[in-house]
Amino acid sequence: MYQRILLAADGSKNSIRAAQEAAKIASLIPDSIVEILFVADLSKIKNEVLHSQNHEEIEMKRNQKLIPVKDLLSEKNVSHQTKIITGDPGPAIVEYANNERVDLVIIGSRGLNALQEFVMGSVSHKVVKRVQCPVIVVK
Repeated sequence: MYQRILLAADGSKNSIRAAQEAAKIASLIPDSIVEILFVADLSKIKNEVLHSQNHEEIEMKRNQKLIPVKDLLSEKNVSHQTKIITGDPGPAIVEYANNERVDLVIIGSRGLNALQEFVMGSVSHKVVKRVQCPVIVVK
């Protein structure tokens, strides 16, 4: 069964919807844990550094983005932990999921149109193609 559930989250509305699904699944499985993974996008780190006083402030802002997700899981009495890593979100999520051997990945869909997805590729699409476990994409 799904003991280790990886929830890719960035604090967006889509990741909160994904957290709702993670809570539903985890609440049905005794001793399961939801690992909230936040990937600090390398393309945005420069901007974070320029607008912050120090490293602690950057970490605090990243954690604040995850408060709604953590609160939702806590309200549903779901065991969870948070991991913040840096990298390109799609490949970083895939690498983490495959290296940590999670049982299930849950990720929100950003809702790109067909042209945007073709040109840029979506994080959820990259994850679905490359991760070595089941994936749920929440719209």
